[in-house]
Amino acid sequence: MSAEVRLLGVRHHGPGSARAVAAALERLEPDAVLIEGPAEADAIAALAGEKDMVPPVALLAHAVDDPARAAFWPFAEFSPEWVALKYAVERELPVRFIDLPAAHSLAEGAPAREAGGGDPLGGLARAAGYEDAERWWEDVVEHRAEEAFEAVAEAMTAVRGDSCDPRDALREAYMRQQIRAARRAGHQRIAVVCGAWHVPALATTPTVAHDRAVLAGLPKKTKVEITWVPWTHRRLSQHTGYGAGIDSPGWYHHLFTAPEADPLPRWITRAAELLRAEDHPVSSAHVIEAVRLAATLAVMRGRPLAGLTETLDAIRSVLCDGSDVALALVQERLVVGDALGEVPDSAPTVPLQRDLARLQRSLRLKPEAEERVLDLDLRKELDASRSVLLHRLRLLGIDWGAPARSATGSTGTFRETWRLHWEPEYAVRVVEAAQWGTTVEDAAAGKAVETALTTPELPALTALAERCLLAGLPGALPAVLKVLGDRAALDTDVAELAAALPALVRALRYGDVRGTDAGGLEHVAGALADRVCVGFAPACTGLDAAGAVLMRGHLDAVQGAVTLLGDAELAERWAGALHSLARREPSGGPATGVPGLLRGRAVRLLLDDGRVDSAEAGRRMGLVLSVAAAPADAAGWVEGFLAGGGALLLHDPVLLGLLDEWLCGVPDGVFTDVLPLLRRTFATLEAGVRRTVGERVAAGPLGAAPVSAVAVELDEVLADAVLPTLARLLGVG
Repeated sequence: MSAEVRLLGVRHHGPGSARAVAAALERLEPDAVLIEGPAEADAIAALAGEKDMVPPVALLAHAVDDPARAAFWPFAEFSPEWVALKYAVERELPVRFIDLPAAHSLAEGAPAREAGGGDPLGGLARAAGYEDAERWWEDVVEHRAEEAFEAVAEAMTAVRGDSCDPRDALREAYMRQQIRAARRAGHQRIAVVCGAWHVPALATTPTVAHDRAVLAGLPKKTKVEITWVPWTHRRLSQHTGYGAGIDSPGWYHHLFTAPEADPLPRWITRAAELLRAEDHPVSSAHVIEAVRLAATLAVMRGRPLAGLTETLDAIRSVLCDGSDVALALVQERLVVGDALGEVPDSAPTVPLQRDLARLQRSLRLKPEAEERVLDLDLRKELDASRSVLLHRLRLLGIDWGAPARSATGSTGTFRETWRLHWEPEYAVRVVEAAQWGTTVEDAAAGKAVETALTTPELPALTALAERCLLAGLPGALPAVLKVLGDRAALDTDVAELAAALPALVRALRYGDVRGTDAGGLEHVAGALADRVCVGFAPACTGLDAAGAVLMRGHLDAVQGAVTLLGDAELAERWAGALHSLARREPSGGPATGVPGLLRGRAVRLLLDDGRVDSAEAGRRMGLVLSVAAAPADAAGWVEGFLAGGGALLLHDPVLLGLLDEWLCGVPDGVFTDVLPLLRRTFATLEAGVRRTVGERVAAGPLGAAPVSAVAVELDEVLADAVLPTLARLLGVG
């Protein structure tokens, strides 16, 4: 008696196909189930029956020697393959995955795995008079109560014709071999669940020799590992795995799981609940009217049932009052959704993944697909431990948490704000990071040391040292600091030294807050600061405009770093560097001195730090703004001096008068050249300062005295008239 092989051609992640597969399996009662998927998955297929396995999930296969070479095969609750797998596991039937082994598909030189056949649905939809392939498939397959496997197979046979992609030829030859193996094993009723595109090829009966010849072209196997990992509905909307991305996984999940025959009222009720939670005025009457409108639209458009298009049109019109903004919320939260699956602890994992899962449980940081904000107070032990974990993962390239701005506006170093968002791809990065260690701490430390050895840029090294402190990696810090010290000793680029210093100082400050041991960091920071003090002024000589702007950023950063260090001797040395910088005026052209932008900035920093008074600052401004000075250089000096706040012009009319006098004396020929610099300078000032400066200038001449005390000609007659009254008040004759 020959075995019966039933080919169930499906659309990956199609709820209608999933229901049809479930009905067909109940009717066929197969004694073996074969499913399209990597052959290595046979070893972990039984895990699908565990109670802790909650879709969406995915098979993850990766090359052992190169974990970055990996592939996913996603499954949702409404995926036909998942329905077939659950059916077989729950009944303890033999179940096999019959697609090419990942050992071949992930081997070096293997062609990229992609969807077979281009867009067969598009061609069939156009032939049926539909412009939208999704809509056609819903009407003819997803909304049908009866099975359509024969019709789908016939349609795919017509679409494929004689064409066959080489990649598909390899896969289908292997699948035919697995079907033959199931027959040889004695199975009499074999159900094969695969993509509808492959059905015509699997229904044919080429010889065994033919398929062996085709498979002779397979690349040499590579060693792979496979496991289950959580997946998300959002990732199902992308073309990964089978290459069958869907636009509306949340909608499909509802269609498959809704208990009633008409899922529309429940869906629109969920949309109403979502909108009400966002303060949209939606009532029960709105829901009833939206359901009626969706059904009416389906009838008018000749559809058997209201699809997603009709449903969203009704929601936009009735629940959202025509607002696309409110509708976007429904599409984001319901049509796509952020469901995140779960896998049991018994699923194969690398030791690093097990340690990460342990930390996530102990720190109560459950991975979630929906983005959320986490505020941490580092004075609390739990929050400090959470911060350390997130920083360690970032060192490993696992950006589950990204630093964010605090909603409270706090700038204290004992607070951190993170934006958490788990992506399924992080499972691959955990596997990649396993080469550095078996625990998160060991792996982060190993990765930090390796990064230090391969990083030539000094600023990047200091940033790495800071990250080691934030991540609580005392084992890695000495090695990183040794590399940092060696590179700093050989680096002669003052700009690089200046760029590196702020990160070191921040690391020292945060180390104090967290109670971590900064080790030799203070010594390295001090040595770096000394070299910056000595070389900064000479390094600013002869810079062009772009170089001056870049160096001004370093100037401000070093000023902040020196202030944070709180070292009085270092502060004196840095003040000396600023004085030297302020005095280096061009004598024979721009190449002979420091650009005005930097000299003006140095004077302003000295003024703010109390190293010079306003009279000295006014004297230096007067020298720069003299007629002999180059207007462009003078404008740059003003820009540097006023950067960060122009309120001092309101408190010191001498400075404002000097600026006004210089500006009025700029020759017409060069005024257009300095105007962009002046516009940029005053655009950075506070609006109130700009307005008040304008009012002061418009009120009259500016000089040593405030505007309110400007001298006017004395009228002696009017003055004499008040003397009798004044004498009486004072009691004098």
